[in-house]
Amino acid sequence: MRIYTRTGDTGETGLIGGQRVPKDDPRVDAYGTVDELNAVLGVARCYLTHAPDLDALLEQFQNELFDIGAELASPPERATQFQSIEERHIAAMEEAIDRLEEELEPLRQFILPGGTPASAYLHLARTVCRRAERQVVHLSRISTVNAAIIKYLNRLSDLLFVMARVANHRAGVDDVKWGEPGWRRKRQVERETS
Repeated sequence: MRIYTRTGDTGETGLIGGQRVPKDDPRVDAYGTVDELNAVLGVARCYLTHAPDLDALLEQFQNELFDIGAELASPPERATQFQSIEERHIAAMEEAIDRLEEELEPLRQFILPGGTPASAYLHLARTVCRRAERQVVHLSRISTVNAAIIKYLNRLSDLLFVMARVANHRAGVDDVKWGEPGWRRKRQVERETS
């Protein structure tokens, strides 16, 4: 089977079932961003060799995101045959968040993405997850979408944030704390020099 089909050369793509839609259709944006999130999780996993439990969670999410992608790539009348995300998935993520937060000191200020490469990629995944969530919400305003997908992506972004902090903590690296914004520092310097 060839990787190229030439069927998308005119700016359209096929949904599951054969319906053709423009490549900038909100449905394509939604499942395309879920695919992007899956790819970023794959990169993050490359840096989690010291954390097999986190790696196993990410592998699970990658499989679930593939299921979500299939559901989103289907017209509403066909999507129910791919529906696999349920409330139990959200509950499992909440349990993982609670378990992982036990390793961490409570947050007392905002943090910046960074620290270890694993943490930085988990933060990147978190931001892509938030974009996917926004795009699925947008799609839900114009088409029928499994509401559990929106909850799943919302909770997953929270869990990715906690996992990023845990990755730093286990590596003995402090989270990167947010300092004063640059414009405040600039104004302070201007006052001191005038």
